[in-house]
Amino acid sequence: DNPWPQWPRVFGVDYGHAEVQAVFGKDPRVYSVMTKEFIGDNDGNLKGLVTQDVEITAKGPRAIEGSEREWPADLVVLSMGFVSPEDYISQELGLDLDQRNNIHAVYGDYRTSIEGVFAGGDCRRGQSLVVWAIHEGRGVADSCDAYLRQKREDEVAAGSSAAGGAFANLSSISPNI
Repeated sequence: DNPWPQWPRVFGVDYGHAEVQAVFGKDPRVYSVMTKEFIGDNDGNLKGLVTQDVEITAKGPRAIEGSEREWPADLVVLSMGFVSPEDYISQELGLDLDQRNNIHAVYGDYRTSIEGVFAGGDCRRGQSLVVWAIHEGRGVADSCDAYLRQKREDEVAAGSSAAGGAFANLSSISPNI
């Protein structure tokens, strides 16, 4: 059951999958499998890996006993993506996070909960396409520019020539900056 407006669960076949299926007689994709161990030789070279089928449960994947398989391999590429940005910067600065632990900043403005700190791209929206990162990077640059221009105008209007100017507040956020 996959009613609208849920994202459609469609089993698509890409031209690469179709080509492999035509040559080898079966779909090359294997689902609900986890890598259990890597097999190496005495010189530390990869020779293969052992996988095990899993069942997805409410508590996460559960290994299915007796389903282990050995696959020959001399190269394994890990493609893991990410769930959220590493938290040491957001914790150090005390930045507000969204429900997915991304740095909270409104799209188009990019200001975070700390004055003078902006966020865009994957750390703000989560894992996405590089074109979004480029777009948001440009947006962050525009927002930073507008912020710094306004800060400078405010300083000039107030007759202030305080050391540090628009960046004075950043050194007080964290001793590591």
